Amino acid sequence: MGTAASPSLGLYVKDNVHLYLFLSVLFLMGVVFGALMLGALTPEQQQDLSRYLGSFLQTVSLGGETAPKPDLLAAFGLHFKWMALIWLLGISVVGLPLVLVLNFLKGMLIGFTVGVIVSEYTWKGLAFAFASVVPQNLLVIPALLACSAAAITFSTYLVRHRFLQKTNDSAAPFFLKYANIGLSLVVVMFAAALVETYVSPVLIERLAPWLLGLAGAA
Repeated sequence: MGTAASPSLGLYVKDNVHLYLFLSVLFLMGVVFGALMLGALTPEQQQDLSRYLGSFLQTVSLGGETAPKPDLLAAFGLHFKWMALIWLLGISVVGLPLVLVLNFLKGMLIGFTVGVIVSEYTWKGLAFAFASVVPQNLLVIPALLACSAAAITFSTYLVRHRFLQKTNDSAAPFFLKYANIGLSLVVVMFAAALVETYVSPVLIERLAPWLLGLAGAA
């Protein structure tokens, strides 16, 4: 396969553009579905979310000891576990459908989160959504899509060469490239954790009082 000869992650992405387009569409469908899920919540559930969000913004705007403290290792661990699960599913072969499910689910979670904020603070809440959700996900989402594409490609390779054609060719070179892609994406996930820990909280802290002021004036 052309992928097996790719010397870098960049060329790997270029060789699998069609797969990335499919995964991107699946992810965007999840985002839309997540946003639409708000309509399925009961009024009580919507009120609970509204109170939780308002309490969080109030705490952040006040700062001090009561403000939530970002945790770099916790942020990295969450992103790493999500990516590692996708990577391992690529090796298992039978877990391939779950790779697609996880991409859809990730989009759904982001769509729901942004939907909650926008529904509470109207279109002006988009500023807060961009500050709290977008920065780290500019790295997380492409990394997850890359990992998913690599998992699908590797799993397809195993099925084709081990189960259908039953060749005796060693899978080691292909696996090493798959492992190298995974290691490269770990670095990206750590960078995303840094952004989530040191950049997003600053943006949230700056916007929280402004957003509460808008909410109070509404």
